[in-house]
Amino acid sequence: MERIVQGTSPAEVVAKLQQADGYYITNTARDLSQSDYKNRILLHTDLLAAEARERAGYFSLEITGGASVHVDILRKQVNPFLKLEILREHMPNTMFQTLCRGVNLFGYRPYPQNIIRFTVKEFAKYVDVWRTFDFMNYVPNMQAVFEEVAKAGKINEPCICFSTGPEHTNEYYLKKVREILDVTGEDIVLCIKNHGGLGTPKRIGQLVDTIRQKHPDLPIHYHGHNTDGNDTGRIVEAVLNGANIVDAADHSFTGFYGPPPILTVIQTLKDLGHTAVGIDEDAVIESSDVIRDERQYYADFESQIKGFQPTVQIHKLPGGAMGSSLEQAVKGGFLDKMPDILHKELPRVQKELGNYWSVTPGSQILWTTAVSNVLGGERYGNPSGDLRNLLLGKYGPFPFYEPETWIYEKVLGENWKTVLEEEGGVEDIGDMDIDKEKATLTERIGEEPTNQQLTLYLQHPNDAVEFFKFEARFGKVHVLPPSIFFRKGGFEPGETLIFTDYTGKEHIVEVGPSSVSEDGETSVYLNLDHHQRVYTFEADVPEGAMAKAVTMTKEEITVLAKAGDMRAPFSGNICEISVEEGQQVVKGDKLAVMEAMKMQTPISCEMDGIVTSVFAKVGDSLRPGDKIIRIDIDE
Repeated sequence: MERIVQGTSPAEVVAKLQQADGYYITNTARDLSQSDYKNRILLHTDLLAAEARERAGYFSLEITGGASVHVDILRKQVNPFLKLEILREHMPNTMFQTLCRGVNLFGYRPYPQNIIRFTVKEFAKYVDVWRTFDFMNYVPNMQAVFEEVAKAGKINEPCICFSTGPEHTNEYYLKKVREILDVTGEDIVLCIKNHGGLGTPKRIGQLVDTIRQKHPDLPIHYHGHNTDGNDTGRIVEAVLNGANIVDAADHSFTGFYGPPPILTVIQTLKDLGHTAVGIDEDAVIESSDVIRDERQYYADFESQIKGFQPTVQIHKLPGGAMGSSLEQAVKGGFLDKMPDILHKELPRVQKELGNYWSVTPGSQILWTTAVSNVLGGERYGNPSGDLRNLLLGKYGPFPFYEPETWIYEKVLGENWKTVLEEEGGVEDIGDMDIDKEKATLTERIGEEPTNQQLTLYLQHPNDAVEFFKFEARFGKVHVLPPSIFFRKGGFEPGETLIFTDYTGKEHIVEVGPSSVSEDGETSVYLNLDHHQRVYTFEADVPEGAMAKAVTMTKEEITVLAKAGDMRAPFSGNICEISVEEGQQVVKGDKLAVMEAMKMQTPISCEMDGIVTSVFAKVGDSLRPGDKIIRIDIDE
């Protein structure tokens, strides 16, 4: 059986999978990057591996989606569309795959239907396989994506998110498969998304077998993580019980929380009489060989906790969230609290909140709630806006059971029943005025945007604008290898840097002399491949010239809020200002929304009055105590 190539219709893909004498492999390079390197693997590294990966004969290469679209523009300064365009030049036959969060797309909040459809249309020009999931397994949240993928002639791969516990029965998952097929039709690939690497090999084998018995012609794609070191076993049982496709990654970059090594999977299943269809093992080995030396430059992004974590079966934190959670623990100074958070509080919160699936954005809700409960001392005493929305049913109904009433009261207040009655239910988000958003973006970047730019802006407005401005000023930086891009310690005048880009072309950068003007501005001269450039930096502010930043306690911020002086309660970015000067407000009205750790939290009014001053604007980065809005009594 020949490999399946890019451009094959969904019906043909399904037919080939049904007829295959063996299983296929997806190289989940994106998931590897997110789980083990905090999404920092650069395009340069992927391009080094591109030709070998193309010859390897994979079913697909998962190379975009999830959090990578955001991190591409936020941390790696590369356009996600440009990445796909360049990779396509080097990989004309391989199908590209994405991970889409349904109504949350490639972000962390629900988007309007017209934005979902607009985004899918643009990415579907480059992406062949659409793995779509919802953290509540709520099929209506995925329907718009299913429809647009089908219109584009691409392959729908809906997910049933897998977890463990008495509620997670084969009967439940069969019901979800039926719900999906009723919406999508038969020409799909079904994904069992085991994002945390949960359950035993036997349990996964049973689930695959149950689905296969009920739907013998439905192609099944097993996706798992190797957090506990046991995902090769789960993959083997999945294939032995009828799975058509499995996920793994290049062995020279595999770590602890992402997928297991491709070659290990091939060797293990070969001994059991199962062949990987279309796979060139020499090319699989070459892929790892050509990027092996790059790994050292990503060391700072690998997990702060080394080794496998069989305790994932207790805390259920998915591989994609492990790295970022540990990073937050280090930055927040509570790494020593991680055993209590992971092994005691997080499992407790998971059960209290309905034992749903710990995957984005649900995993962030569980994580931030558990951290707040441990660090704050009062359980559910400082709920996020997303936890509030979860209890209100904004993301969909709880799949098994609802939290106990004391949690509703703690989060929604004493009148929680009234709040639930008035505000509860799946969020009906009205369409955005895309033309208006385009005009706003045009004003912010000084030129009319392309549809690709508009797509990124609609997903992550502030970060997209900053990226566009960066790229306009400094150009495209994807040619830089990680040895240069992630270099520590800065660059000294007189220093010469020599590096080779992914095409094999050598570049030379000479850091020339610097001069200081009468105004204190510093100009640094660079020779880039013998072309001179000059960069000017503003003067340093003399010590003591600026007042020391105001720091406030949580109690002080609360007292000021009750007097109408609304301050930032934590460090984060303003993503919405909901009122304007002169507007009448009452206690409980939403004034603004702040975002931190991918979670959005509304800032609510604490008194009746009139807005007299708005100090912050969308995009501002605030620290605790920074001014947001002033409200005075309307006399």
